[in-house]
Amino acid sequence: MSIMVPSTTPALTTPGRQALDSALQQLHHAAEHLGLDDGLRTMLATPRRSLTVSVPVRREDGRMDVVQGFRVQHNVSRGPAKGGLRFHPATDIHEVTALAMWMTWKCALVGIPYGGAKGGVAVDPAALTTRELERLTRRYVNEILPLIGPEKDIPAPDVGTDEQTMAWIMDTYSVNAGYSVPGVVTGKPMTLGGSLGRKGATSRGVQIAALAALGRSPEGVTVAVQGFGKVGALAAQYLADAGCRVVAVSDVTGAVHAASGLDVAAVRAWVEESGGVAGYPHADALGHDELFELDVDVLVPAALEGVITEENAPRIRARLIVEGANGPTTPAADEILAANGTTVVPDILANAGGVIVSYLEWVQNMQAYSWSSDEVEVKLRDLMEGAFREVKSLATERGLTLREAAHVIGVGRVADAHQMRGLYP
Repeated sequence: MSIMVPSTTPALTTPGRQALDSALQQLHHAAEHLGLDDGLRTMLATPRRSLTVSVPVRREDGRMDVVQGFRVQHNVSRGPAKGGLRFHPATDIHEVTALAMWMTWKCALVGIPYGGAKGGVAVDPAALTTRELERLTRRYVNEILPLIGPEKDIPAPDVGTDEQTMAWIMDTYSVNAGYSVPGVVTGKPMTLGGSLGRKGATSRGVQIAALAALGRSPEGVTVAVQGFGKVGALAAQYLADAGCRVVAVSDVTGAVHAASGLDVAAVRAWVEESGGVAGYPHADALGHDELFELDVDVLVPAALEGVITEENAPRIRARLIVEGANGPTTPAADEILAANGTTVVPDILANAGGVIVSYLEWVQNMQAYSWSSDEVEVKLRDLMEGAFREVKSLATERGLTLREAAHVIGVGRVADAHQMRGLYP
């Protein structure tokens, strides 16, 4: 049975639609391995709630723009919905639905009591002033207010958003509630109830997953990172700190390469000053596509979805891919990589560090308690390494790829929760 999600909009070939198709194919394969019946498959493929809102933005020059916003709660069988909020001009309902679905499996895989959600606003944050961004954020929150809450749906930062965005969301929600509610979001500033270790948690998780998958000393291991941003830059730093040799990085401005290894801290400083990696003086310029084809041990795609496709997968020479981004590899590319003997640590495992520490932040908020950064890192490492061992064991036992094994575990746990709870009424 092929899994379809009902839609009232025409089928369009957009990056978001392609991401949703990939997510549905992955669910279908997991459902086949699990032997799920047609009704349960359809339930798992269909979001619990999908909201599209119009968000008016008052510009500094007096103009009024209206942009589209979305919030999708894919599944809440295992707990409140959890998922990031992204501001990006290409965001649409299909992309947000795919990301919410992946979050459902991710939370189940690493054993935290959340369902999956995602939000997005189709806007370029770089084109807005800080005051415009604040007005946009607060109006968007006001539109989705009935859906969110510390026991219902907890947003977090994603592409184009940060801890300041979360502070505005927390304040808007709290003003409406009449009292401070720090647990409504995670990824907040420390002064508003944020957690130590949250800012670099996704990147730390990528490092933990990469080192676990290597199965050997990281000394001298060569790494290329596509997407030197919020996740990729710190992932590169953490891998370099562990002894790896980061030889290439890229972002929207360009790519740079140094066979002897980049000084990652210096590249980060350059990006902070100049706005991008392009022009970094102590490395050679590189084409975006060339980065994927470098002869390196580890490739970390850490930008947006759908960047490794059936067109470029045959030219990838890295023996290990660790997905820092959500959905960077298409199903067709997955087949090619598997046939070529390339190991892929899937997104729902490799980048789970962010939601793990978000969960820890939420627990601290709900208990009015806090842990030290060392305690947070120990908990993060234990959950990441435990999930990796479980995925690796199932993959070896059943002859599956790591992605197939991860989805079998994640989807299976959500399916079990559905069956145990039953159907009301």
